[in-house]
Amino acid sequence: MKTFQWTMKDELGLHARVAGELVKTVSAGTSRVTLEKGERTADASRLFAVMALCVKQGETVTVTVEGPDEEKDCAALQEFCEKNF
Repeated sequence: MKTFQWTMKDELGLHARVAGELVKTVSAGTSRVTLEKGERTADASRLFAVMALCVKQGETVTVTVEGPDEEKDCAALQEFCEKNF
């Protein structure tokens, strides 16, 4: 299991376009990815679950990656977050 945190920098927060791209990135891998904000947890492969977290600018999200290719998938997600958030 690999985890990392990212803080939303985009003033619009986790809006639909970026959330859709995040789901595509997660779906391209083989690992199970969950997002956690406060007490709420979401399956990162489900767009509506990701959107339901309502991540706003300045909020921190913990990403957990579990699976056979978790190293590679985690690295891809970290790169995605750095470029898009």
